[in-house]
Amino acid sequence: MRPNRIGLGPRASLATALALAALVAGTGLVAAGGQSEVAAVRQATVQYHDLQAALDDGYELFYVCTEEPGVGTMGQHFVKGSLVADPAVDPLQPEVLVYAPKRNGDYKLVAVEYVTLKPLWDEAFGPTTPSILGDEMEFVPEGNRYGLPDFYERHLWLWQGNPSGLYFEWNPNVSCLGNGDNGG
Repeated sequence: MRPNRIGLGPRASLATALALAALVAGTGLVAAGGQSEVAAVRQATVQYHDLQAALDDGYELFYVCTEEPGVGTMGQHFVKGSLVADPAVDPLQPEVLVYAPKRNGDYKLVAVEYVTLKPLWDEAFGPTTPSILGDEMEFVPEGNRYGLPDFYERHLWLWQGNPSGLYFEWNPNVSCLGNGDNGG
């Protein structure tokens, strides 16, 4: 099932960015990052192989399929605004579900992503680098392709192997099928 694209005006885009920031601010949870924690995240997200279940649970289409030519693809992001608005981040309730588009118009769940806005993180937890499941989150500066302020992010490739690593943001095994933000 292909969701309708959400046309966000400036006010809605700002609200989404603020919600994303609030969601990310709670990513102060640090866990061991071992196989049992990854298995727990997998179990907590298995129902989202059905995109309709994700949509019914409040995840919404965000941006476009994201790619970096020569490096890999992230895929199509679906963000849950209520989690973004909550400063607490729970590894078992990721703020973002990442899907790869399929040729028939459907989507395949490939990863989850944790996000926190730097200004909110700093206010809540001080100027430290957040980590999730024992792995430091990556800093993304303002002026990014998403129009967000400074933020931290970390992908977890639960459902699609990534030769670049379990937490690396780009996956060369995923494609936007010609509909990505960089034309691929």
